Amino acid sequence: MRLTVADLDCQRSGRFVFSGLSFELGGGEALALTGRNGAGKSSLLQILAGLLQPAAGRIAVDGTGDDLTLPELAHYVGHRDALKPALTPLESLAFWQAMLGEPAMTPDEALDRMSLDHAADLPCAYLSAGQRRRLALARLLVSRRPVWLLDEPTSALDAASQEVFAGLVAAHLASDGLVIAATHVPLGFEAARTLRLGEPT
Repeated sequence: MRLTVADLDCQRSGRFVFSGLSFELGGGEALALTGRNGAGKSSLLQILAGLLQPAAGRIAVDGTGDDLTLPELAHYVGHRDALKPALTPLESLAFWQAMLGEPAMTPDEALDRMSLDHAADLPCAYLSAGQRRRLALARLLVSRRPVWLLDEPTSALDAASQEVFAGLVAAHLASDGLVIAATHVPLGFEAARTLRLGEPT
């Protein structure tokens, strides 16, 4: 699998956030997006996830053996956890698995992997910030998708949870997966490349 981004422009509210952005990434590789606030890290991830349209440029995925688009091949975990307060963690993961398809772990197994099994039937409104983040990341485990697009994935995680997350990423990369993560801090896994947005070219 190979992801190619060529001459990508992003425009928000009439101004260019970035322009002429190009990079390539292959299966088994991770790309860390860094840069100051407002440099376009989240916008780039949202474009790759199909949530925003680029002003110009090309995004292509090759070597997957099918005609799926990048958004159809990707998990996107934004800086918001996308959890309904009234649903339980078990109900939330069952929803995501049904919507995303390609079942992998069961919701129960994913909750156990993220040390949330004790809170399986507790409404999400009662979860701590760290628990909500772990639940958001548990979506990566319930459906198979080769591309992970992650916005500040370790936000609110304690040291033990960061180690669990790093292990998940390492296993995903070892299975020829691809990871693009925006961050301001070390992520705990080896990134093949770092792309700093907002730097003069």
